[in-house]
Amino acid sequence: MRVIKIVEGTSVDGPGLRTSVYFAGCRHHCEGCHNPQSWDFEAGREMTEDELILVLGENDAPVTLSGGDPLMHPLEVASLVARIKDELHLNVWCYTGYTWEQIVADIALRRAVERVDVVVEGPFVMAERDTTLLFRGSRNQRLIDVAASLKAGEIKTFNLDF
Repeated sequence: MRVIKIVEGTSVDGPGLRTSVYFAGCRHHCEGCHNPQSWDFEAGREMTEDELILVLGENDAPVTLSGGDPLMHPLEVASLVARIKDELHLNVWCYTGYTWEQIVADIALRRAVERVDVVVEGPFVMAERDTTLLFRGSRNQRLIDVAASLKAGEIKTFNLDF
């Protein structure tokens, strides 16, 4: 997996202090993207799943997968998330430019997120930009409670009351 950076102790990519992993590569190319250097699939450095698990385990903090777009690498993300959940027992959030509807319609994308706790979904839309929102950049983006949504067969948003 190509990783641009790992940010330890961040509080902007989900609730609490988290470890954020920024993956290389994105084809959404949202106008106004705050991280366009992450679009390059060759950016950053190659890291093995074992290396990422070691870093995440040492930090022992909730994990956020961002980028780029982690779901540009659905098989790798599915495997990584399974290990984070099974071995480290950590909360996982995933940011993606795909919409929930696109995710559940594509078996690889669905498998990549089925053990993620919250998916922050949808492309960044400059006309919907809102700097007052928690954990997302534009009003069209939703915080999806993955387990509740898959169980209900409909979107259940994550409750931000904490």
